[in-house]
Amino acid sequence: MNKELRKYLKYVSQSVVFWAIVLFLWGMFRFYGLDTMEGIQIDEDFKEVMQMKNLLRLFTVSGALIGFVFATIEFFFEKFTSNRVPIGVSTLTKTVLYLLTIIVISTGGKYLVNQRFSLDITINPSQWWEDKQFIITIVYILLVSLVFSFIKIANEKFGKGIFLKMLIGRYKKPQEEKRIFMFLDLKSSTTIAETLGHFKYSQLIQDCFYDLNDIVPKYAAEIYQYVGDEAVLSWPYKKGLVNNNCVALFFMFQNILTQKAHYYKEKYGLVPEFKAGLHGGKLMVAEVGVVKKELAFHGDVINTSARIQGECNTYKVPILISEGLKDALHDATTSSYSTRHIGKVLLKGKNEKLNLFTILEN
Repeated sequence: MNKELRKYLKYVSQSVVFWAIVLFLWGMFRFYGLDTMEGIQIDEDFKEVMQMKNLLRLFTVSGALIGFVFATIEFFFEKFTSNRVPIGVSTLTKTVLYLLTIIVISTGGKYLVNQRFSLDITINPSQWWEDKQFIITIVYILLVSLVFSFIKIANEKFGKGIFLKMLIGRYKKPQEEKRIFMFLDLKSSTTIAETLGHFKYSQLIQDCFYDLNDIVPKYAAEIYQYVGDEAVLSWPYKKGLVNNNCVALFFMFQNILTQKAHYYKEKYGLVPEFKAGLHGGKLMVAEVGVVKKELAFHGDVINTSARIQGECNTYKVPILISEGLKDALHDATTSSYSTRHIGKVLLKGKNEKLNLFTILEN
């Protein structure tokens, strides 16, 4: 199963479950028990529709269908238009498609209810804009869509699982974690910027980081921040070691840039190359700021990772890794990768030399 299919199925499964629950709750809150409300008379056929088992079937299936279509729309928009269409145009187009989806599924649902229970329910979509039930349902679905989008944006902003931890206040007080950091920087960036000019150079960085983002989830990485032409990536220590994620991501990124060499050469007259420095260890994580709140990592691990990356030019290698992290990867690297000792290096701001290694694909 290829990466795109796995990603699509993940979208669909999350969306189907979410919308099935949302529509079931809506049906239960809106209709269940109407026969017991004072001043309202409901005939026996409609009471049967409102039974819990029928509500469960009707609204859960409707929600699952909506979730499937919404996920499909979201997936294809993200895949084909995320870096080509303004967000306003994309949002407006998706909203129209969502409304059409709701109308089609609601029409089908009403038709099935009519057939099953022989009720006289209006199923002409052209009359629905005068139907208060339909209007309030539309408003409910759109509001829930905003909540779903907010959760998705928050997860993209903070990283998978981080938003929930911030929501429950886990990082209000600094927490110690063991993590791996990678500082990934464009080689010869100053020369490239002078050659391309600031506009083209900015487009180049955009394209590179779009390609990087495509592979970040596959290797369980989290993007801590972008600083100019540099991306800082992070892994919980164990996740970074699994399948050599922290190393494999770098080589996969290199391969993608090589595969797209014709595109970059034609558009920018060059093929971008990146250098990386990796190091791991314990550090502190805490929420900082009020107006622009974010997670911040404090500790020597980050500084050392940055200094290691800075030595790539000195030793003319694309990737450098600290001895401690290399040893943690040693058993796994023997099959796919090999290491070469660079030497003991005194990094800027350090009192003791650090053993550095470069990594080669076998």
